[in-house]
Amino acid sequence: MAVFTAVSLDDLTQWIKQFPLGQAVGLEGISSGIDNSNFFLTTERGEYVLTIFENLGFEQLPFYVQLMRHLSERGIPVPAPVANADGELVVPLHGKPSIIVSRLSGASQLDPQPVHCAEVGAMLARMHLAARDFPMAQPNLRGLDWWVATAPQVLPFLDEAKAALLRTEVAYQSGFAATGTYAQLARGPVHADLFRNNVMFQGERLTGCFDFYFAGCDTWLFDVAVTVNDWCVDLASGRLDEARVRALQGAYHAVRPFTAGEQASWQPMLRAGALRFWLSRLYDLHLPREAELLTPHDPTHFERILRERIDHAAPELPV
Repeated sequence: MAVFTAVSLDDLTQWIKQFPLGQAVGLEGISSGIDNSNFFLTTERGEYVLTIFENLGFEQLPFYVQLMRHLSERGIPVPAPVANADGELVVPLHGKPSIIVSRLSGASQLDPQPVHCAEVGAMLARMHLAARDFPMAQPNLRGLDWWVATAPQVLPFLDEAKAALLRTEVAYQSGFAATGTYAQLARGPVHADLFRNNVMFQGERLTGCFDFYFAGCDTWLFDVAVTVNDWCVDLASGRLDEARVRALQGAYHAVRPFTAGEQASWQPMLRAGALRFWLSRLYDLHLPREAELLTPHDPTHFERILRERIDHAAPELPV
């Protein structure tokens, strides 16, 4: 259950008057997600999502929320934040920061086919281009600096084989990040968590993506790699499905062509995407936050993916 802060319609009677949405007439808790309290909110003006942030503070949220507004205004299908009468997007509710955003239509596609992967690839490329003029900057807070700082914290919990893999891969990624090739990679705001459950479809048509709360500025190629490692993978083995990979790569490339430097960096970046989520799942498993209410994701899934990316070359990027 992902509702940590209880909210009732009575709680919203006066609070919602600051928004141009009319009165709240329906409220339903959303069980998915692990970091925030989420509700489907029905008002006299339509359908929305109310989020109360349980771990992020008021000072941390402007980048994520303003990025969503920026992308929405440029035609990217993301939740559009609703401002109150004072123009504020993040407002307190029960003493915690909260936002209201438009509700996307559709449902998650958890068994993606090449046609779905192509839709995701094209949308991701459009998102990257649309965010080029976003004026705010924030690093990817789960990027290389976090990997280097966090690996020593989880190493005591690992057997020798896993510990050796983690040490070796962090060293490899540190070395790769110091190269001139890496320095020349195109970069900007990225979603950094574009998994299957964060994208909505109606049939074969992509209707939106959400959950920008791991977004930050990083290489666009890292965003593509994270996405491929989820959308194009066989869940049981961690192996990539070539048809899905080709579909996602080709659709992205048709909107924003990959560079020669990105082509040379593709294999290391797929490993980076796997390392990021293996390490974060190890951290959540062995060093859970106080009062964590949900069972953490299994780290073994991304350990398996990382080993696959090390042992087997993925399909190259289009030229």
